[in-house]
Amino acid sequence: MAHDEPLHKSLIRDTTAYFAYLLLVTTLGPFQFGFHLAELNAPQDVITCKKRSLQPSALSTSLPHCIPMNIPQFSVVTSIFTLGGLIGALTAGPSCNKYGRLLTMRATTISFILGSAIETFAIDIPMLCFGRIISGLGCGAAIVVVPIYIAETAPPKEKGLFGAFTQISICLGILVTQLLGYFLSKGNLWRIILGVAGVIGLLQLVGLTLVPESPKWLAEHRSPQHARHILQKIRGHKADVDAEVKAWNIDATEDDISEEEALLSAPPGSHPAPNPKAATQSMSIWDAFIHPEYRPAIIAVVAVMSTQQLTGINSIVMYSVSLLTSLLPTTASLLIVAVSALNVVVTAVCAPLSDKIGRKPCILLSIAGMGTCSVLLALGLLYGIKILAAVATLVFVASFAFGLGPVPFILANELVGPEAVGATQSAGLAANWIATLLVSQFFPIVDKALGGQGKVYFIFAGFAALLGSFIAYWVPETKGKSGMEEVWGKRVARERIE
Repeated sequence: MAHDEPLHKSLIRDTTAYFAYLLLVTTLGPFQFGFHLAELNAPQDVITCKKRSLQPSALSTSLPHCIPMNIPQFSVVTSIFTLGGLIGALTAGPSCNKYGRLLTMRATTISFILGSAIETFAIDIPMLCFGRIISGLGCGAAIVVVPIYIAETAPPKEKGLFGAFTQISICLGILVTQLLGYFLSKGNLWRIILGVAGVIGLLQLVGLTLVPESPKWLAEHRSPQHARHILQKIRGHKADVDAEVKAWNIDATEDDISEEEALLSAPPGSHPAPNPKAATQSMSIWDAFIHPEYRPAIIAVVAVMSTQQLTGINSIVMYSVSLLTSLLPTTASLLIVAVSALNVVVTAVCAPLSDKIGRKPCILLSIAGMGTCSVLLALGLLYGIKILAAVATLVFVASFAFGLGPVPFILANELVGPEAVGATQSAGLAANWIATLLVSQFFPIVDKALGGQGKVYFIFAGFAALLGSFIAYWVPETKGKSGMEEVWGKRVARERIE
């Protein structure tokens, strides 16, 4: 392929209908993350009984129309979702390495269905909290395993583009729940919002029956011949997959012909028995961290994933309606729908940029934009400048979507080898969930302690400056580089000597 081949031509050549189906089904996991993250934002006043509808609800049930709670209690209900997410993220890495990407994704759908059902029929705070923890378990696991699966099945030259689909799906989840909230935040119709996630989880569970295991994982843990067959099916029968198979560094000639024929006749969603001759080694988070070769990557991924949340994006996703209502009482909900739509559009439009200008420039430009907009948003809220607050909110989210939203999810797969990618992704997502917990739990409390009026965004601006400087120093560029040695260069060699 020519170096300057237009993107649309390479996409037409490299993307099959089957891969598009895999992308659609698997990214329903990150979609759930965005959905649950924002599901309580728009209907907050209705759920907490702060705003009571005078019209009879169209949803006739014996369930209460609202669940009385104050601001600290609502903060707990909102943030406890991240506790489940943290547990899911920590367990997903070892699980997807040992049992496979496919089985781990199937397990997440069970969590989505059960968690959403409990939330929908919740009658008090503990029940609502329990449902959100269960939903969080699946979301935490999904945003670990899905980026890995996409990276291992996407066409090599478009990994950055398709890697961005994790964030695009998260943004779509946020947009859908904000739209539902705009129309259903009355009576007890808010329960429909919570129930929709369970229906989507059921659809994904059914859709996964036609999704195969990751070829790369199969090659390392089961059968190289079956892995090659799956890869060929994903790429198309006429595609040349020799270069990708060679990159696995696994001898695919070990299996005998009878075993190969049996595997090739297996249905798409089947899981071959373990191959004793295949690689089975996987690393825990601690093993990877204490290993001098992988430690720099763990630090890099944790730093970027933490920055994604500590720069304040989820203050907009979770609390923007209540935050902006005092300044924009009639248009706050509609503005947030517009912000969510902008998030989807910018993420999708900018998805190819990480393959064009590089991962690191996208992240640093994104952080700079968010830090600047944090200051402008704080000033707009502090001095009651409506247009400044509105524009700052829009550009803040657009800056996030430009780089800090999609790029972090693809870094782990490019900074370490396959034996440590699960542990590295889990460590990064665990840090991400802890940061999300801190923001979701303490944002309304700190905002109130500072007297409101957006002063808390000066803190987010400080985080952007501090963490952006560290990332500029520590995190290497990965675009166009094929392995750890090339990415880390002399640093890895020096760590090995030490």
